Formats: sequence, structure tokens, C-alpha cells
Amino acid sequence: MRHAYYSYSKEELVSNNPKLPVIVMEDNAAVFRSMAEEMTEEIKMHNEKGEKTVFICPVGPVGQYPFFVEMVNKERISLKNVWFINMDEYLDDEKKWIEETHPLSFRGFMNREVYGKIDEELLMPEEQRVFPDPENLDYIPNLIEKLGGVDICFGGIGINGHVAFNEADPSMSPEEFLAQKTRVLEITKETRTANAIGDFGGALEDMPHYCVTIGIYEIAHARKIRLGCFRNWHRAVVRRAAYGEATADFPVSLLTGHNDINLKITEFVAALEG
Repeated sequence: MRHAYYSYSKEELVSNNPKLPVIVMEDNAAVFRSMAEEMTEEIKMHNEKGEKTVFICPVGPVGQYPFFVEMVNKERISLKNVWFINMDEYLDDEKKWIEETHPLSFRGFMNREVYGKIDEELLMPEEQRVFPDPENLDYIPNLIEKLGGVDICFGGIGINGHVAFNEADPSMSPEEFLAQKTRVLEITKETRTANAIGDFGGALEDMPHYCVTIGIYEIAHARKIRLGCFRNWHRAVVRRAAYGEATADFPVSLLTGHNDINLKITEFVAALEG
């Protein structure tokens, strides 16, 4: 069965009543800068009110972080009352965090490229830089409740529609899928392959088999959801997200009814050629 939406032109993609707002931007830099600007504006707004800011943050996409770091340092934006709850992390075969020195470690990336590049006087305390822990799965759901919820969840969309590592599961109903909280799971072969190509030079045999991920429940209950897509295979992914059936076989489709969500894509992704 062929799905017509995979052939939608850029104009059809944005105007044929998509299930979530699709915003086309010039290139990767424009998408990433826009994400960084929304991060800093949210923080500044809460800082002015003396309120905390709580984000769910990805390591993929990551192009927003250089812009974010530059803005924070240049504008002297205090992160002292900001919480970064990272989405996920790879696990080894014993289902423990991979070493921070591993080239795929999300903890390692954040420490090197984000926290390590923000002026120390602006940086949030270490306990406010949170990763899901396979040995303490209840921590993040309980923390989010204690903090009063998540202001914005930022993220991308995986090859099979996953957000964070909430992998597709056609055996589940939408309601069952959306009830899933932070957990350990096995990464699908589709995700391992796509990530090996995009992030690890194609070294599929060395890709981790397991991960710990924040749940789709936590993502769906954020006050805002902001997604960004920029890879060549995102051309199909964004069209299915915008027009496909809401199903656990394509998890992002279960988020499209959120009351404050948008998807930012590049002109390249919006096009069908080139």
C-alpha cells in the first residue's frame, strides 16, 4: 500500500491541514538557532519572574547547543534556576550506563560541549543536570512532579517515529503506549542502523543494544513540545508525522494532538529532490 503523503510537495506538506504545525526554515543553522533562541527566551522569562525553568533536552539534535552556549555566555543568562533533564543514554550489555568517555555517550557530550563551555558563574548546579538512571527509574518521573512539570521538551524524530528512545511497538494501543514512563529497553535494529550511519560512521556491530529513556508519558505532559528535523530520511518521517495515522507503530504520531507543539524542518527536508 502506497501512502500519498510521502509524495507531498513542500506546499502540500505545510498547507494540507497537517496534524501539527510544520515550520519550514532555510537550513540546519536556522532550525538550531531558533531552538536555542526559544531555550534562552524561556529561561529569561522565568528568571525575571523568579521562577525555575525545566527542560527535557536531547542529544540528537545537538546543533542548537553551540548557539545556546554562545547566547548564555554573551548575554550573561543565569542558569542557576534551570533544570536540564536529558532524554536518554546508551547502556552496555549489563544495562548500565556506557562509560562517559565512550564516543556515543550523551553524558559525555553534554559535559564536554554544553556544561563545560558555559561560564561557571552562570552554570546550574550539577544536581540540576539530570540523566535517566537505569538503577533509579522512578527518579525523573518523581522529580518532574516535584518541580511542577516540564516547561518545554525539545527533541527530534527517529527513523521509526521514536521520540527519545520510545521505540515503536505495534502491539500496544495508543493509550498503553502513552502511559509508559522512564524505562530501560532494547533498541530496535532500525534505530541502531540509522544511528550507526548518522553518529558512528556506520559501525553497526559496535552500536549499543540497550538504552534508558525518559518515557513518552513525561514528554506528552510537557507544557510545550518542540521538534526539529534535518536529515535526508526525515523527508518521509515528517510527512508521516504530519499526516499519518496516530499509532504506537510511529510514536511521534501520538504527540500531534498536544495543544502546544510544532515541528521545525529545513528547506531540504521539505523538498522532495535535491
